[in-house]
Amino acid sequence: MPSDRLMLVDSDQFRTHIERVQQVTDLTSRLNVLPFGDEEGKAALFEQILGKPLPEGTVIYPPFFTDHGFRLDLAERVFINQNCTFLDYAGIRLAEGVWVGPKATFITGGHPVDPAERQLYLTGAPIDVAENVWIGAGATVLPGVSIGRDAVIAAGAVVADDVPPASLVTGGKATIRRQW
Repeated sequence: MPSDRLMLVDSDQFRTHIERVQQVTDLTSRLNVLPFGDEEGKAALFEQILGKPLPEGTVIYPPFFTDHGFRLDLAERVFINQNCTFLDYAGIRLAEGVWVGPKATFITGGHPVDPAERQLYLTGAPIDVAENVWIGAGATVLPGVSIGRDAVIAAGAVVADDVPPASLVTGGKATIRRQW
């Protein structure tokens, strides 16, 4: 995993980051126009995107989006529905039996809130999803979140805090926290 900051200005690390994002964007663009039944073509592209074959019983329905791929760790029997996004800059782990509904989004990177620092670096924290979790359609999981075994994330929920095992979380209402 990278450190919690990726400098955006004059950084070899950032140039490497951008090169990988461009490579993976090209690969996912090709994946997302394949005929749905082209299992061989999809498997070959997923292997390039993830750096390894899909685990046994893991299914991903395109369209599918990621920015790195190499930092997306999928266990066996994971199901990812259509139109999901995995911004895996800081790492995302989906344990065995996780189901992800359509249009779900996982984001591990961010920017500082302070406007003077916002364009200087990226921040990041990994996402960890335990076994047998169900993520509903359109849910968003934010940096640093851990979701416990058997939890359910309701459709449209925005998950900014850890989720205990065997619990249901809902909600997506934005709230003003501070102004400047």
